[in-house]
Amino acid sequence: MATAEDNVFNTSTDEEKPSGAESDTVRLVSADGKVFTVKREAAMCSGTIKNMLSSEAYFMESTNNEISFPEIKSEILQQVCEYLEYKHKYSNHTENIPEFHIDVENALELLMAADYLDSKWWWWW
Repeated sequence: MATAEDNVFNTSTDEEKPSGAESDTVRLVSADGKVFTVKREAAMCSGTIKNMLSSEAYFMESTNNEISFPEIKSEILQQVCEYLEYKHKYSNHTENIPEFHIDVENALELLMAADYLDSKWWWWW
């Protein structure tokens, strides 16, 4: 499972990043204000995020490269970020895919977040 220590994503807000499609990262902001910086390619595994960042959609998020999720608390958004990186890394593999651990106490909230984000989380269960 990917963790912050693996540098999959970070919560640093001090770095200045290019905006829009130029950036190779996306900033996802939780309900409690924690910012997660995720690889753009991994974030695009979410249909909702992909649509928001698409230049054809003309969402504000596509120009400022930051998406706020006022309904998703940081503990859940962190696991979502870990899953997006996991999905990106293993989407073309057919063998030796490690298990993605989900805490039972967070399962319902993660499923609701996955549904909203169009992440197809349940494909890996």
